[in-house]
Amino acid sequence: MADNTFLDWPFFNDAHRKLAHDLTDWAGREIALNAELESNLDNACRSLAKNLGDAGWLRYAVPKAYGGMHDKLDVRSLCLIRETLARHSGLADFVFALQGLGSGPISLHGSEALKRSYLPRVASGAAIAAFAISEAESGSDVGAMQTTARRDGNGFVINGEKTWISNAGIADQYVVFCRYPDNGDKKYIALVVDAANPGLRVTKRIEVIAPHPLGTVRFEDCRVAADAVVGEPGKGLRVALGTLDVFRPTVGAAALGFARQALDEAVAHAKNRRAFGLPLSEFQLTQAKLADMATRTDASALLVYRAAWACDTGT
Repeated sequence: MADNTFLDWPFFNDAHRKLAHDLTDWAGREIALNAELESNLDNACRSLAKNLGDAGWLRYAVPKAYGGMHDKLDVRSLCLIRETLARHSGLADFVFALQGLGSGPISLHGSEALKRSYLPRVASGAAIAAFAISEAESGSDVGAMQTTARRDGNGFVINGEKTWISNAGIADQYVVFCRYPDNGDKKYIALVVDAANPGLRVTKRIEVIAPHPLGTVRFEDCRVAADAVVGEPGKGLRVALGTLDVFRPTVGAAALGFARQALDEAVAHAKNRRAFGLPLSEFQLTQAKLADMATRTDASALLVYRAAWACDTGT
């Protein structure tokens, strides 16, 4: 079992500690991804979303007024959940993370109508969310995106292609980031597009080593209503970066969860594997390697949770 003494750090309050303990107990009982489940990723993700929603963990991914737990997104809670889920299942962590990231633009910048329309179903696990910003020539360089949105009557028309999109093919809605207007100005817009929109088409599913739904999404004269705008037209980059700022510390938290599980397994192996008549754990070199792993893991936890605390407190 991973060391939980970090929960005594002053970055957390009692509610955070209870969350970590309760989720650890739940995950140990409820998350068991075997080879059969992983062989059908789409069904596995939908099942995990439902389980996370039924248990109330997805409530932490949206604000309280729309079925969530806190008045606003609490980054420390998001990090604790991602660390704990990652320790038990990378796919469970993925499902939780994308529910938060995919709906994050709406939670942080959406109109009241968008929040009421989409967030309660995300919190319950009834709807799968996706965040569509990356393109073949535009990953970290968001300003290089080529997908465009133009005003057309009472709505907008989207044309372009997004790739490496998590939940492509299983999402119920996508928050899509586009250049706007499409005349070369460096301004952008964020729009919610329902998966059933006839102008949206998943053209490719991408296979990766750590299996999760990933693919390419094509928009061909994809029409959305004017009220699908998240934030303000021309300020889509602010929506994207503001959302990513909230969820960036949680990426470190997921990596921390993987590291804690790796340390647990290394310690268990060192205790059980014998050489020259002794467990590996009795050898000084093995002890030094395990100590280095533990130190690096603890240092990582300090960085992650200090960053999360700073986000929540504005420090």
